[in-house]
Amino acid sequence: MVKEPRVGRVKTRLGKDIGMIPAVWWYRHQTKSLIKRLQDPKWILSLAITPDISVSNRKVWPAHIFRQAQGRGDLGQRMTNLLRRGPPGPVCIIGSDIPSVSKNHIKHAFKMLNESEWVFGPAQDGGFWLVGAKRVSALPLVLFKGVQWSTQNALKDSLSSVPNGRIALIDRLRDIDTGADL
Repeated sequence: MVKEPRVGRVKTRLGKDIGMIPAVWWYRHQTKSLIKRLQDPKWILSLAITPDISVSNRKVWPAHIFRQAQGRGDLGQRMTNLLRRGPPGPVCIIGSDIPSVSKNHIKHAFKMLNESEWVFGPAQDGGFWLVGAKRVSALPLVLFKGVQWSTQNALKDSLSSVPNGRIALIDRLRDIDTGADL
């Protein structure tokens, strides 16, 4: 999941600490590095972009990578829709502001989906940087209901919101939200 790197639309909490233009510069380079680092023939890498209109922006997003709109709704609704629209089989969604994520983290997440129905990658701040679903049957209509996004309770609330089933947790990584995180 990525946001179009525009001043005032992306990394605004980071921008309050380091300036809005440097925050956008950091995000642009972070997403470029992330895309390059995570390309692998073992999976299909695609970008879920917001705002939806920026999907066709060829100046920002590589033309060779599949792009799709995130759609409407809060973060939980958009992730639910992406999980449902993904190709057959297991699917993982990651955030775009985790500098230490590697192919090995993604491989580990998919491996855990062999044994579990859900996988989460916890973040240091109480949120999560990855959610994955096995998708062997239809996903429930309501996921991520009542989650307090951008709080230390986001992971706990999300775990409570998914249906009963086997949930695996993988590596805890740091996302970049503020100057202190950076």
